[in-house]
Amino acid sequence: MLELKDVDTAYGAVPMLRGVTISVRPGELVCLLGPNGAGKTTTFMTVCGVVKAQRGKVEVMGKDIAALGTENLAALGVGLVPEGRRLFPGLTVQENLRLGYDAVSGRGPDFEPQLEKMCALFPRIRERLRQAAGTLSGGEQAMVALARALIGEPKMVVMDEPSLGLSPKLIGEYFEITQEIHRHGTTVLLIEQNAEMGLGIADRGYVLVKGKVAQEGPARELLASRTARSLYL
Repeated sequence: MLELKDVDTAYGAVPMLRGVTISVRPGELVCLLGPNGAGKTTTFMTVCGVVKAQRGKVEVMGKDIAALGTENLAALGVGLVPEGRRLFPGLTVQENLRLGYDAVSGRGPDFEPQLEKMCALFPRIRERLRQAAGTLSGGEQAMVALARALIGEPKMVVMDEPSLGLSPKLIGEYFEITQEIHRHGTTVLLIEQNAEMGLGIADRGYVLVKGKVAQEGPARELLASRTARSLYL
């Protein structure tokens, strides 16, 4: 569903990703790990097509992202949860969710049933539907950002450091929801710094260090590996 093939990227003259190869197969939950500055968010932006690959190729659902365009990802079945939530703070929670729905489905009659599904998955959202998104707590904003990505029933969700800034209790809740989403058939690429939580729910993982994939393999093996332990544990 997603493949980066020997990808190089840079910001101006500063190289960021160097020969990165990553794949996500249908039904998998793959975790991409890395310390600060490793290139995790650059990878997210490259998958989205916001950062262009200087070398190599990025394919989403078998389509070249360079030709597809970022604006078409939602309609293709890809939900995005960017770092920092990126909600529209002056719009209500319901309006933010409506934007996520419209990006996939257009203005159709089925928004209300989908909204109800999101309220069942995230009970706190129901109480906040008429509230401006910018007035929510960090944990509530994180739930709304994930709901916005899920409301169009994507085939795959790409999440960039969703646990950033959350309390340990909320991180636990967030990862439980991510597991539930995966169990119901949604493919997930989880870009994370929390190695134990990320690999604890993943099928496979990649460790990104200084813009390169330093290690990859089954999640349990990575948790026990010297590379992951030296970086995180």
